[in-house]
Order: sequence, then structure tokens, then C-alpha cells
Amino acid sequence: MRDRLRAEILDRGFNTELNSFTQTYGGRQVDAALLAIPQVGFLAYDDEGMLSTVAQLERELLTDEGLLLRYRTETGIDGLEPGEHPFLACSFWLVEQYARTNRRDDAGALMDKLIGFSNELGLLSEEFALEEQRMAGNFPQAFSHLALVRAADAMHGVDRLSLAVTPSSQEPT
Repeated sequence: MRDRLRAEILDRGFNTELNSFTQTYGGRQVDAALLAIPQVGFLAYDDEGMLSTVAQLERELLTDEGLLLRYRTETGIDGLEPGEHPFLACSFWLVEQYARTNRRDDAGALMDKLIGFSNELGLLSEEFALEEQRMAGNFPQAFSHLALVRAADAMHGVDRLSLAVTPSSQEPT
């Protein structure tokens, strides 16, 4: 059953014209939740289909300020009013994806920006209102913090890997 479902997802959930996984079977829209594909072990972070999906997410959902929207709310697929702010968890998922595919500079820049949205106690909200430059949605938001931990772990793994392969006469500190 698992193998049949996997084949179905690969066949119907990947739009060859867009060269991307999509929000729905046969759809044309992407959703930041597609970044969970490698997190759950369905495909590797550096799988060609995953990398092309990330490129499509960047084209369609990345704001001018560099945050990732969950999806385009204008489609009305969920019945909610258009106009959600970027969900911080989605951008942390993108940090994780960048880190796991050696996009170290992109991962670091986005992580720094996201950490900058925390309050004086280091707490994060669910969303960030870019125009008003303020936290929005549920506060504090556990999903934002969980995604932050995953992103930090991914970046730490990249740091460890680079230390292990970088020739040096000094011991890492």
C-alpha cells in the first residue's frame, strides 16, 4: 500500500510543466508545506524534484522581504479570506532546506532575519506582518519554535560537516 501511495503521489502530485510538486493533485499552485517532503523521508533534500519544487516555491511564495508565504490565499482553496501574513514556520522550513542542500549563505541570512523577529524573551509569533513590522497571529507559537529548532539543527549539521571536511592545522573550537 505504501509503495502504491508513493507512486500515486509522484505521478499525480508532481506537475511536470511546472517541474514541481503542487498543493493538490493536478494543481498548479505550490504550498510551503511541500518543504516537509524531505523532512518525513519521502524524498531526499537534494532530490531533483525537491530542488525544482524549492525553486518554484521561491518564485511564487517568497516575499520581497525574503519570507515564505504558506500558499497564495487568493485561490480560496481553504475558504479563508485572502491576505495571510507569512508564517514563520514556513521560512524556518526553508532555512532547513537551504542548510541541508549546502545553501549555507541563504540559510544563514534567512535565519538571522527570522531570529530578529523574536521579542526580548526570544519568543516568536505564528506570523509576521511585514508592512507593520510586527508579530501577528498566535503568540507565542509553538510551531514557529519547533521549526526554529529544526532549522538550527540543520545549520549545526552543516557547520559540523564543514568542520570535518575543511583541512586545518587547528582544532575547531
